Amino acid sequence: MTHKPVPDKRRVLVHRVMSGTLIVTLLILAANHMPALGGWLLLVAISAMAQLEFYRMLNLPGIPVFRWLGVIVGSCMVTATYFTMGLSADQAADALAWEHFVLCLGLILVFFRQFPQRENTQPLATIACTLLGILYVPYLFNYFTRLVYTWEYGPHDMRVGETGRQLVFYLVVVVKSTDIGAFFVGSAIGKHKLFPRLSPRKTWEGFIGGLACAMIASLSFVNGAHGAFGVLNVSMVDAVILGLLLSLVGTAGDMFESLLKRASGSKDSGAVVPGMGGLLDVLDSLLFGAPVLYFYARFILS
Repeated sequence: MTHKPVPDKRRVLVHRVMSGTLIVTLLILAANHMPALGGWLLLVAISAMAQLEFYRMLNLPGIPVFRWLGVIVGSCMVTATYFTMGLSADQAADALAWEHFVLCLGLILVFFRQFPQRENTQPLATIACTLLGILYVPYLFNYFTRLVYTWEYGPHDMRVGETGRQLVFYLVVVVKSTDIGAFFVGSAIGKHKLFPRLSPRKTWEGFIGGLACAMIASLSFVNGAHGAFGVLNVSMVDAVILGLLLSLVGTAGDMFESLLKRASGSKDSGAVVPGMGGLLDVLDSLLFGAPVLYFYARFILS
């Protein structure tokens, strides 16, 4: 009897940290050097692929969803936010208004799509899970666009400024440091399970180690930048608060995807790159962290 080799956890962790950093680097480079159309296509492609992974996991246990309608609505939300942030004189307000317009229209379309269904025995689950896919992936993903384009430049100028670049890299460093700290501390001394029903390998010791590692990474990053993120000034107190918040919500994002994978019986959300898993495996914690960092920067640091 042959057994499938168990993947090295350290190798998987390294792959996912590197992949997350690579994806964000590509987004920044695309925004800096590609024309507006190219940057838009890249954002839509990443959002759509991650959303399809989410819907695929729901299909595995037999939950029907309107996946293509959900992806179309999500892609329209990404499009509305991207171009409004670059073309509007009041970027944040207009982008939010257009995004919510598309979201409301999508909600109505999902209901209309369900009306003619005769054989679907789970209409409420179909509607709810289709909408969850829209909110979970493209809605949260749009906060990367807001992080990048809110700060330096005015309408008709879609360059990435120093503020957006610093914020996005800071987000990746802190969130992925949580993963690294949780893994190594949990592997070394982890004994008390965190939420075994959701993720049996995660421990309280690893959770605390992840928090500590995120705080150290946050303080080191801010100190290295001398407290200046472009037009924003970040104090050491802000670094502690953000390190704590991003670590907590990043862990919550990771746990949520673990719940999805356990419910669907999936090991990974997909197989975009061998050894990496799916896009959601890389983006799960970042999707929860992006809006937290954006709102903190917008309302407290600005």
